[in-house]
This record gives sequence, structure tokens and C-alpha cells, in this order.
Amino acid sequence: MKLKIPFNKAFVTGRELEYISQAIENSHTSGNGEFSKKCQSLMQDAFSAHKILLTTSCTSALEMGVLLCDLAPGDEVILPSFTFASTANALVLRGITPRFVDIRPDTKNLDESLIEAAICERTKAIMPVHYAGVGCDMDTIMQLAGKYDLSVIEDAAQGVNAEFKNKFLGTIGTLGAYSFHETKNYSSGEGGALIINNEDMIERAEILREKGTNRTKFARGEVDKYTWVDIGSSYLPSDILAASLYAQLEALDDINEMRKSVFQMYSDRLQPLVAEGFIELPYLPEECRTNYHMFYLLASDLSVRTALSEHLREKGILAVFHYVPLHNSPMGKKLGCGVERLPITDQVSERLLRLPFYCDLTEAEVDTICDEIHAFYASH
Repeated sequence: MKLKIPFNKAFVTGRELEYISQAIENSHTSGNGEFSKKCQSLMQDAFSAHKILLTTSCTSALEMGVLLCDLAPGDEVILPSFTFASTANALVLRGITPRFVDIRPDTKNLDESLIEAAICERTKAIMPVHYAGVGCDMDTIMQLAGKYDLSVIEDAAQGVNAEFKNKFLGTIGTLGAYSFHETKNYSSGEGGALIINNEDMIERAEILREKGTNRTKFARGEVDKYTWVDIGSSYLPSDILAASLYAQLEALDDINEMRKSVFQMYSDRLQPLVAEGFIELPYLPEECRTNYHMFYLLASDLSVRTALSEHLREKGILAVFHYVPLHNSPMGKKLGCGVERLPITDQVSERLLRLPFYCDLTEAEVDTICDEIHAFYASH
């Protein structure tokens, strides 16, 4: 059946093609061009960030973060299992062991109360994941990091332009990582950024991003030639992608307001089902300013979630589950990461259903989706 309402639709501001044309006319379509620098400068100013470097993806930014923190084979890093594979892959690729900790039932973020018990002599870092644009308890995480001399790499893939206690996600830890994938609030199709909150890491970050060379210093006229000085990879996105992203970043606040409006419509229309005990909706702590990255509901159990998803699909509406917990995944089991029980993670994974969510979603479409959800529960 052809979908009437897809799960995601990338928003277009209308200036993307204009800026892409400019990038082509500039004869600099490779990395670190004019639009890359504009994006970085805009975000640094908007988020009060020390230094931001565009990358090919959030995955790339996380991999760079692991290298910059000098994590080595045999080290352990604490992170949630309820996250995308990239968070763990950044570690496993370097021979580092992921140590999964359960999540909070309210925010679906890493449960800060369980972190200290998971710390051992091999622990070198914490990787909090800001789920759905809602910040983790960064006060507790940073206190523990200070107490045990740990690095903190924030996976803020979903947290661009969101805050915890008036600090932007990604700017609180040692390093942060953003995503500009097609499914994110601000998109260039593919892309990401590394947020560097430690000035001592900036020069090496530029080298890692340029295949292990000091080419960035050469481009600034700081050296008369560039050469291979460290390990690294090709983490630079094309300036064509940066041009498209710049149009999105210029509309940071407008996009946020559009998403907030959709979020509020869903919340208002589904409250009766919450009152009747059929579903749970996203929880937004007072200390967090979300970016309204997604809207989800939690059904009572897996069978109801599956039936509701199928009901919506039959009506031409695509609503989808989220992560298969990494400790339960084939790779997680292969690595021996599935030995500890993570009951909240398992439960949330089976119950959570993400509803269609994008800027262009109309009030009539939200009404249609919510009417079908009400109809489903009226017949069950």
C-alpha cells in the first residue's frame, strides 16, 4: 500500500540550491571550503561552542572523539545499549570494550545513578546519548568524570540546538558529536560535526580530519608545506553538503518552532489515551530545553505495539519502532556484551513506537494519525 503519511520528510528552507550553486561557482566543492567555515562559525556562535568542525557524519565525529581521548585497546567506556550502532562502533573499531548501562524509564537516557557502579580500573570514558533531543543529567555525569578522571564524549546526534540547564548539548563534555542525517532536525542528507570543548585538542582534531596531515595549518599559511604527521582519515564533508546545511542552520529557530508545534499537537490529541492508561508520552524535564527531535508513544507491551503499528500501516501511515538494544544484537552477543540484564532498556525497546514527525506535517495529517490511534484503542 502506498503511504499517505511517511515517517520522515526532510525539510527544505528554499535556499539550499542557491547556496549549492554558490559553492560550485566558488570552484571549491571539496572539504573545508567557504560554506564549511560558515556552518562552523554559525554553530559556534549560536551554541557558545569553543570549536566545531564539520565531519562526514556523526559516526565520523564519534570516531574522532575516541582518537582524541587516546582511548586504547582494553579500555572500557560506559554507554547505553539503547542507541544506534555508531556509538558502539566508534569504540569497537579501536579494540575498546563497550560497557552497557541501563536507561532511565522517563527520559530513555543513560541512568546516571547506575554509572558509578559500572566504573572499574579499565574505565576511561562515558558516552552519554541524548535521546530524542532531551539532555542526560550532565551534572552527575561530569561530576563522576571529574571524580574518576574520565573523558566524556556526548553523542548528541539527536540533540542539535537542545539544552541542559542552559548549556547546549554537545558543549558540556570533553567532546560532542552532532548528526545532520536526513532524519535529523537540520539536514544535509549525510553529515555531522565534532564539538571540541578542550582547546588542547583542536590542532590534533584538524590533523585527524585531514587524513593525518597538517594540511589545515598549510591552508592558513602557518606552514610552508604539509605532510603526514599523525594517524587520521578522510572526515571532511564536501562544501556542497555544507552549503545545503548552511541554509538549514540559518533557520535554526524557525525549524525548532515548527517542530514544537507538531509535537504539541500530538501531545494535546493523545492526552486522553494517557489519562486512560493506554499509552505513555515523552517526558520533558524542567532542566532541559528539547529540540523536538521526535514524538513517540509507549504501548503497554510488544504485542500491542506491533498491532498498533500494523493498524497504522494499513491506513497508509508509517510509524516505526526504534533501536534493537545493542546488548541483544548479533554483534553485541558476539562481543559478549549481553551478559548483564538491562530491564528498562529491553522493556522500552519493545514498547516504543515513533510517530511520523517532520516540519511539513500538517494539522490535518496529525488529526488523521491521532484519530487512527484512538480508533485502534477503541477496538481493543
